[in-house]
Amino acid sequence: MKLTARPAMIGALLFGSVVSLGISTQVQAHGIWFAQRARQLALIYGIGADDLDMVKRLPLLNSMTGYDDNWKPVPTRLRVAGVVPVVDSDAPTAALGATMDYGVWAKRSNGEWVNKGRDEVSDAVVAEHTMKSAVFLAKMPKTPVPLLAGHLLQIIPQGEIPQELGKPVSLKVYFQGKPFAGAQVLTDFVNDPDMPPLMTGPDGVAVFRLRNQGLNVIAATIIAKTDQPKKYDYIEYRATLSFILPHAEE
Repeated sequence: MKLTARPAMIGALLFGSVVSLGISTQVQAHGIWFAQRARQLALIYGIGADDLDMVKRLPLLNSMTGYDDNWKPVPTRLRVAGVVPVVDSDAPTAALGATMDYGVWAKRSNGEWVNKGRDEVSDAVVAEHTMKSAVFLAKMPKTPVPLLAGHLLQIIPQGEIPQELGKPVSLKVYFQGKPFAGAQVLTDFVNDPDMPPLMTGPDGVAVFRLRNQGLNVIAATIIAKTDQPKKYDYIEYRATLSFILPHAEE
C-alpha cells in the first residue's frame, strides 16, 4: 500500500477571503484532546507539548459525552482535579466526545491575540472564529464510529485501527456530515505539530502509518469562509481523534 499525501481539492466553501489576505493555509492552532493523567482520562487543551490551562476554558465547552460499546450515551461529567479536568462517568465508557466554541480572536499588529472581533480592534491584521472538537476511543469499538451530534468536523476510522506502530491506518474526515476533500491532517499532533500536513483526497480519506506505540492524537483542520466578515475573516474548525496502542507486557 502506497502511503502518500493526497492532493488538496478545496471546494468553494473554503479559504475565500483567507487566501486574499495572504494567510498561510497550513494552520497551526491549539486543539482539544483526551489523554491519560495519573490513570485518569483528562481533557487537554494545547498544541504539541504545550499543555495549557483547560480548567479556565471549561466554560467554553458546548458538550462532553461518554458512549458505551454500542455508542449509546453514558452519563459523564468533567471534574476539576488540580490543573486538569478529569472524566467521571456513571458506567464504563468505550469512547468520549467533546465540542468547544473557542470564540472570536483578533491578532494585533504587535502579534498579540485578543478575544475580540476585527470590528473592535483597530490594528487587527487577522481575525478568526475557532471551533474545536475531540473524540477519544478508550478501546477499539465493536461497531463503526458514527457521526456524533454537535461534531461539525470529525475524524472517523475506516475499519479497525491496527494495534502496532508503523501499521497503515485509513481515516476519513467529515464536515457537516459529508466526506471532506482537502482537510489538513496532522498524524502526530502532540509530538510533531509542525509537520507538513497530509491532505484528504476527494473521498475525504487520508492513509498513513501510525506514529506511536502509545497515545496517538490525530488532528484535522479546515478553514471555512466567514459568516460575519466585519467581525472575523474565516472560521477555523479543528478536530482530534485520540486512542492508545497497547505496549508489551512488563
